[in-house]
Amino acid sequence: MNPKPVPAWLNSAAWTSKPRSPIKPSYSFGERSNSATLMEPVGKSTGDQEDLLSSIAKVEKEVAATQEESDATGSATQPTQNADYSEPSSYTDENKVVKSPSSFDYRVSLFNTELSRRRIHLAELQRLTSQGIPDSGGIRAITWKVLLGYLSRNRDDWATELEKKRAAYAVFREEMIINPSEVTRRKEEMEAMKAAELEALEGPLQRHEISHDDHPLSLGSKSVWHQFFQDTELAEQINRDVKRTHPDMQFFCGDNDFARENQEALKRILFIFAKLNPGIRYVQGMNEVLAPLYYVFKTDIDEFNSKHAEEDSFFCFVELLSDFRDHFCQQLDNSAVGIRSTISQMTQLLRKHDEELWRHLEITSKVNPQFYAFRWITLLLTQEFNFADSLRLWDSLLSNPDGPLEILLRVCCSMLLCLRSRLLAGDFTTNLKLLQHYPSVDINHLLKVADDLKELK
Repeated sequence: MNPKPVPAWLNSAAWTSKPRSPIKPSYSFGERSNSATLMEPVGKSTGDQEDLLSSIAKVEKEVAATQEESDATGSATQPTQNADYSEPSSYTDENKVVKSPSSFDYRVSLFNTELSRRRIHLAELQRLTSQGIPDSGGIRAITWKVLLGYLSRNRDDWATELEKKRAAYAVFREEMIINPSEVTRRKEEMEAMKAAELEALEGPLQRHEISHDDHPLSLGSKSVWHQFFQDTELAEQINRDVKRTHPDMQFFCGDNDFARENQEALKRILFIFAKLNPGIRYVQGMNEVLAPLYYVFKTDIDEFNSKHAEEDSFFCFVELLSDFRDHFCQQLDNSAVGIRSTISQMTQLLRKHDEELWRHLEITSKVNPQFYAFRWITLLLTQEFNFADSLRLWDSLLSNPDGPLEILLRVCCSMLLCLRSRLLAGDFTTNLKLLQHYPSVDINHLLKVADDLKELK
């Protein structure tokens, strides 16, 4: 697994002490001149797929132009950054600036207006989010929490809801992340207190047999030590994966206390999730799905919310996996809700929109979609794009009214369509390498192609 590198602006030395102030915008809304953005209206399909093929051809040209540089440097193409937060504007003369509906500040004001309502209009928030959340303040953190159902649509209930859920997580930590020596000590203290009370009431106690259930060498299923050793094995597996989470980001893998604190938080979240879900437990890759949530919540400029990023990430992770948990359950792989069925839906979507490409991949070059789509779907495309583009992609996933899986399949299909000419010219080896190491592409173009697929239904 070779995750896309992370842009340098996410590796600031500011991570060595405390979370920095809001990330500067990854996307300068309305500023692009040479490529379409999601702010532009999407034309209706004429039925002959000309609009879709035009979008695909445009993406293919960009991919071909950037592939040679990407292969040489190993870095992903970054969206234009608005380094000083100045809003993109159109000038009527040298001194007069006219606000554009797609300007950065204007979009920030739209989100702030919607999120400040006593009762949030969910449909409107979904519409705004589908076009990308501006990196300003804690907008993305709050919006994701609302879209995932962690926060209700009534602002007046937020304080109570957060207090209850954060308190519940504190109980989980206390009960599930446990030191068996401490448990044994507490039990001995309680037994000694009971014995003292009985002795005071009844005189000398009769000799009782000593139980060895809590001895470290006990194999009894009820032994706290036996459970501890099982938990240790689980913790070691999680630890190995967490240490590999975005190794090129100082936030997750820097040599400082802040990065180590973030790693420990990820470990606790995944460990508690595994304990609460014994049917799934922990599956490799869950750390990659958790990472964007924790990053967004930890970098919230609201310090109080940032301090509770671990608790909030846990519950949002649970909400997110409720739509995808069957993909992580091996017993369901061959069922109607398992990962193989989902991959089949993706290939059928491709066949519907481009049977020639589907036939070439499935029959001619015999590229099994499980070789590449398994990772795409289970990890929600977090390994195919750089981190900034992954956040933008997740804006669309979480805001989709039909659920994240529906748009995820369309995005996966569009990823194939955007490489159409190269895939049709390739054989098994070439195509497999290309799909397992997806080249750099403008994420906004990719999402536009995915939207066109919906229009063509």
